Amino acid sequence: MPVAIITGASKGLGRALAEALAARGWDLVLDARGTALLKETADAVAGHGTRVAALPGDVTDAGHRAGLVAAARELGGVDLLVSNASALGAEPLVRLGELPVAGLRRALEVNVVAALGLVQEALPLLRESAAGAVVTVSSDAGAEAYETWGGYGASKAALDQLAAVLGVEEPGLRVWAVDPGDMATELYAAAVPDDDDPRPAPESVVPAFLRLLDERPASGRYGAPALVEGR
Repeated sequence: MPVAIITGASKGLGRALAEALAARGWDLVLDARGTALLKETADAVAGHGTRVAALPGDVTDAGHRAGLVAAARELGGVDLLVSNASALGAEPLVRLGELPVAGLRRALEVNVVAALGLVQEALPLLRESAAGAVVTVSSDAGAEAYETWGGYGASKAALDQLAAVLGVEEPGLRVWAVDPGDMATELYAAAVPDDDDPRPAPESVVPAFLRLLDERPASGRYGAPALVEGR
């Protein structure tokens, strides 16, 4: 069975992806900071009959990242690495003039530095896979100038650039940065708590990620709504 590592997998998009891959027979290594919620997710996903290793921890911890890859190795390797764990930098979001430097540092550590560190840890196994792929979860805030989204957007822009360069440096892999678009997640609610407009559920964009795995287009940046619509 193919093996995937998914960070930030206890809820939202991470959990939705885990459910979809498990339904397809993937074995999974799941990461999140919250132990109880991660166990609940792992138990639900394992109901599909696949093997699931759930490791609570912080992706900024090098030892935790090594543990995730070691768990995947025990399952057979790494065929897919999904960097989904994210930090906002401030909750709720604030303008750059008020953004705590420590908050920006945290966003960069989680969204960029940890993502690269995990790729580096998993790279030997990804190269051994017949269909190795890396997915980084991006954001339109990394490409557009939205008020109060400066710190988070800067981290996602940096992540996009890392993914683009990795795709060039590792032509044997597929490296996809995916902008999922607006979703009803706890992350968004924490970012803009006063915004109660309805948004799509994370499950609605999962077909975009599955399409990438099925069709394996060239490495690059993709928008989930366009993929779902077949464009």
